Amino acid sequence: MIISKNDVEHVAKLARLEVSEEEKEELTGQLNNILDYVSKMNKIDTNNIKPTSHVLHLKNVFREDVAKENLNREKVFLNAPEHDGEHFIVPQVIES
Repeated sequence: MIISKNDVEHVAKLARLEVSEEEKEELTGQLNNILDYVSKMNKIDTNNIKPTSHVLHLKNVFREDVAKENLNREKVFLNAPEHDGEHFIVPQVIES
């Protein structure tokens, strides 16, 4: 498959991008280089390679769900710049 300048113009129009003539030429060349590379990758023999969802062998490590002692409220509020004894006080970020 070869990307034409018209294809680049069409995609730019769909994306509502302004692209200069020079950029159209450059993008056409770059996209064709990418497609050439992908076509080379399609020629690689992968028959003996198992499909994977991830290149690393990962598995979830779960810890046991055990209830623990809560944090001490007084100690937590020692790190807070402002608090009212029950809540952290932060600057308002949403105007009403």
